[in-house]
Amino acid sequence: MSRLTVALLAGAIVLVGCGSGGTTSAASGGNYSAEVGSTDLYAKAPQRFQIGVFRSSDQGVQLLTSGAIDLQLTPFQGGPGTPLQGKAHYVGAPGTGADTGTPELTDPSAARGVYEFDGTFDTAGVWQADVGFDVDGTHQSLSTEFQVGAKPILPAPGERALPSKNLTMSSHVDPAAIDSRAQGGAPVPDPELHRDTIAAAIAAHRAALVLFSTPVYCRSQFCGPSTDALEQIAKTGPRNADYIHVEIYANYDKHQINHAAAQWLLRNNDLTEPWLYLIAPNGMIADRWGPLFDPSQVMAELRRVAG
Repeated sequence: MSRLTVALLAGAIVLVGCGSGGTTSAASGGNYSAEVGSTDLYAKAPQRFQIGVFRSSDQGVQLLTSGAIDLQLTPFQGGPGTPLQGKAHYVGAPGTGADTGTPELTDPSAARGVYEFDGTFDTAGVWQADVGFDVDGTHQSLSTEFQVGAKPILPAPGERALPSKNLTMSSHVDPAAIDSRAQGGAPVPDPELHRDTIAAAIAAHRAALVLFSTPVYCRSQFCGPSTDALEQIAKTGPRNADYIHVEIYANYDKHQINHAAAQWLLRNNDLTEPWLYLIAPNGMIADRWGPLFDPSQVMAELRRVAG
């Protein structure tokens, strides 16, 4: 899990020291912290860099949401590489509070999300993110370090999609292994997302939008809204595409991960989610989003790829 997801799970800011996470800024009423939400960043290809900002106080945790913040990405301690800078724009968890246009502090139950910046890192190594924003009449400056790899660890755009045979409504398994919300006799709430396999979509030369998430056990509070968003996209998206949700856990209590999720996301005994993948009709990965995505952007890309 990313540091961002751990912070949201705990309901408190994970304050970590230099070299392992975000620096904090003490301010009237609480401490601010910035945490990188993106995982599997790599050099020499366009990346969606996502970062979350939090304030912790005696009253709990609030998230910075809406608007845009200043962002600068530089090689750590003057290392090789070309700095990137610009505005990072808010991407909210689907279905949560709307973007008001100005950064503000909100309770996670009202709105939650990250700030996103599109750019290309020209070198691998340790990088530093510096953010600046005004909120509650004060200016805040925060920084955190993160790793950029020489190449992706997980399946990435431009690579051939893995022809996984994910569980479907036809699989003879506990329904909770198909969707973690199907517990205690409850039916799978989104059967239309569990009709097809990734392997079948590739074999049929159909575009596929594939979300790896666990709505019940997700540590970030992003998976449920993301799964709901995929369900909505499936209702209005191209009919010549398949829409697939892959539950992460075969059995959460026994820490058993579904085979398809492990194929795509489990590396070195570590798994991050949610991830949304767009697979083209030729079986190549056209794009991916994680942890959050803008449904309108995804729909536009899907229509372009599906043709």
